[in-house]
Amino acid sequence: MPWLYLVLAGLLEVVWAIGLKYTEGFSKLWPSVVTVAAMIASFHLLSLALRTLPVGTAYAIWTGIGAVGAAILGIFLLDEPRAFGRLASIALIVAGIIGLKLSHS
Repeated sequence: MPWLYLVLAGLLEVVWAIGLKYTEGFSKLWPSVVTVAAMIASFHLLSLALRTLPVGTAYAIWTGIGAVGAAILGIFLLDEPRAFGRLASIALIVAGIIGLKLSHS
């Protein structure tokens, strides 16, 4: 169950990271509400995962999911660059996330 909490927390991190762009400095009500709700839920789920998972592993995976998700959605939703170096770097983050999960005993 802690891994499920961690993945959900990471996905919610993507929601609030992208949501920040749409809040326009928290000047738009509904994007701000969704962003803050996703932040709270993400931190709560991360805290549940940390009951049993090592903090270094859990935090790295949480931020990795958030970074990869935000970068990919940035490409598709915000027309951010699709340069080879950027995509290769995203792939390296994914490899790191997989490595951390596989090395956890």
